Amino acid sequence: MPHAHTYTVVLNISAQAYQRLYRGEVRTVVAHDTEGRRVQFPALSLRPFVTAEGVRGRFLIHTDANHRLVDIQRG
Repeated sequence: MPHAHTYTVVLNISAQAYQRLYRGEVRTVVAHDTEGRRVQFPALSLRPFVTAEGVRGRFLIHTDANHRLVDIQRG
C-alpha cells in the first residue's frame, strides 16, 4: 500500500528527554519536517530507534490519506 504522505524530520531527542516520553509524561512528538510543515506522531513509535544517546537522526514519517501514522523509517 503506498503512503499518502511522507515527511522527513531530523530529530535530536536526548536520552533524558526520551525518558519522559517513555514514562508516559509526554505522549506525542511534535517536529517540523524539512519543508517546514508541523508533524505530530506518537512518542512510543520512536522506541525502535532509541540508543544510549536518545533518538538522533533523519527519519521518514509515512502517513495514510487521513494523516494517521503508517510507519517511521530511519532515512
